[in-house]
Amino acid sequence: MDAGRIAAVIDFLALADRLKHVERRGRTVGPDGAARAENSAEHCWNVALVALLLHREVAEPPDLGHVLAMIAAHDLVEIEAGDTFAYDEAHVLTQAQRERAAADVVFGGLPPDLGARLRALWEEFEEGRTAAARFAMACDRAQGFLQGVIGTGHWRGAGVTEAQTRGRMDPACAVAPVFEALIETLYERARQGGMFAEPRA
Repeated sequence: MDAGRIAAVIDFLALADRLKHVERRGRTVGPDGAARAENSAEHCWNVALVALLLHREVAEPPDLGHVLAMIAAHDLVEIEAGDTFAYDEAHVLTQAQRERAAADVVFGGLPPDLGARLRALWEEFEEGRTAAARFAMACDRAQGFLQGVIGTGHWRGAGVTEAQTRGRMDPACAVAPVFEALIETLYERARQGGMFAEPRA
């Protein structure tokens, strides 16, 4: 690597460090019982762990290295665009536009070959056209749902019903039976904990 390329990589990694300061709606509870917002970098690490644990549990295991690369890249746009709460309908409407503009900024500072590689990983994840991308998506959604359950839930306070979450979780359940089993177990725990808002009459 020449000096300019090394400097660009260092600058990108410094930018990526800001992902640790992007708060999500999910809560994480410490050993002392104190809760705080999960951040997007923590989320990505936990999604990677889900992938590591489950990739051999599907009929056709995806290339784990490729899946982990997608997971590492998939939320980098949140450095500029912020996290979009899945059940904030107004914010979701502008999400794709905001994140595409953010991708230009986040990946644009890298040397062209590296920027193109990371952007391609992000786009593959977003488009979900490959089996590896669908597996990564299922890991992502399973982690988000898990965090809601173990982090004392945030759906009730946000007025989110179980039925509303199904539109987001059903595609993950459809990826492989292991995701359906895991997510349905989490649904049962969420119901037992009274974590969902009641449907409007």
